[in-house]
Amino acid sequence: MRRTHGAVLLAVLALTTAVAGCGKTVPGTALPAGGTTTDSGGKINTNFDKLLRECDVVSLDDITKTVGDGTYVNPSFNGAVCMWDLEGGTSGSGMITLNWYEEGSLANEKANNDKLHYVTNDITVQGRRSLETHRPNDPDSCGVSAPAADTGIVGWWLNYRAGSNHPDPCDAARKLVELTLNLSR
Repeated sequence: MRRTHGAVLLAVLALTTAVAGCGKTVPGTALPAGGTTTDSGGKINTNFDKLLRECDVVSLDDITKTVGDGTYVNPSFNGAVCMWDLEGGTSGSGMITLNWYEEGSLANEKANNDKLHYVTNDITVQGRRSLETHRPNDPDSCGVSAPAADTGIVGWWLNYRAGSNHPDPCDAARKLVELTLNLSR
């Protein structure tokens, strides 16, 4: 009999705990999967079918034309950033990186560049205030960041192999940002 009372008591405690946990009110508006939000007015994409598409925003042919004739551009990483290795051609070897931060801002980029002691200059890309960034004493690399066409920021970095014969990395980074902004409209 004691065993039955103990089991009943445990069952009542478990049920009470479960009901108490379910009775909490959470502020906000419940939405079905794929429903709309009141903030953006757009649909929520629950299929995740557009992940990593930003890596294709500029074609390999356009990247190749931008960084130097005869350069082989080889995709090397798709994830939080997109990366390509550069081999041969007039630009020599190196690496290109694309970042696209949906919640990013130029102010945040500038603050981070300052913490890293990078040199940051204001420039204009397609009529938008943008940032051109250099590492100290590194003429072989350059980054350009600009506000994305919708939200956040987009940036391209070129890192040519130190001492290689290459064009101005800032010119190529700026051109890649221009191509990205044109294609994302």
